[in-house]
Amino acid sequence: MSGPRDVTRVAARFVLVGAILAIAAGYASAFKSGGAPSWAPWLLALGIPGALGAIMVLGATRGSKGIGRLKLPFLFVFVVLASGFCLALGLPIIESAGTPLLLGLPIRAAIVIYGIGLLPIVVLPVAYALTFDTQTLSEEDIARVREVGERARAAASQSEEGK
Repeated sequence: MSGPRDVTRVAARFVLVGAILAIAAGYASAFKSGGAPSWAPWLLALGIPGALGAIMVLGATRGSKGIGRLKLPFLFVFVVLASGFCLALGLPIIESAGTPLLLGLPIRAAIVIYGIGLLPIVVLPVAYALTFDTQTLSEEDIARVREVGERARAAASQSEEGK
């Protein structure tokens, strides 16, 4: 449960709701007569990284402490995803037989595969590994979880006996 000073979770929830609304509007616009307007893919290009970033923040937030050293890796992933999607959308369509390739792929495909697909896969595990000690459950947290589990188990057995 979020406390009164848990601004990280509150902000992440607002970003998540806004991102989901942007994604929904982008998809819903496809049902317009004449097809989706030109702004619809841009809502998706910003909404999807926003939703992913907000979910990462919600998953990594430790109470009122926020996300600590994961701020920069999460920001990096959001920027890479959003700029990659926007760059792939914004580049002029010039692919032809003579178009230069980037690491064996047309430029748009290379941006999507290498930038959006691979770069976050390299950065996030390294960031989590470097922050493992501060972001995982401490011995006190584990003891608290066990205590809550024992209380819940005792309450459940008492309610079974009362039936």
